[in-house]
Amino acid sequence: MEGLEELTAVVPVRSLLPVAGKLTLHPRLWPTAIRQLKRLAAKGWWRRPPFLPIPDSAYLEFRSATMYGGGHGARLNPTDVIEWLEWCRQWPAASR
Repeated sequence: MEGLEELTAVVPVRSLLPVAGKLTLHPRLWPTAIRQLKRLAAKGWWRRPPFLPIPDSAYLEFRSATMYGGGHGARLNPTDVIEWLEWCRQWPAASR
């Protein structure tokens, strides 16, 4: 379960549940969330435990440090994730 341990070192699992809960309230963002998950998933994720399409731990640590000013133990803010997904959803139209 090395991949899960790396993920929890950067983003505690307890902070993922509020994000998932908030995302359920925004069905228009579900396709965007799935698309971003596919884009960010580590290569060959299906070959390694925990067999989940989670991003590479180095990427998560970088994003955590740039967003919240620290690496390990930073808690995801569900509102930040929803705003980021909304930005991702609107980006193709804004870049035309």
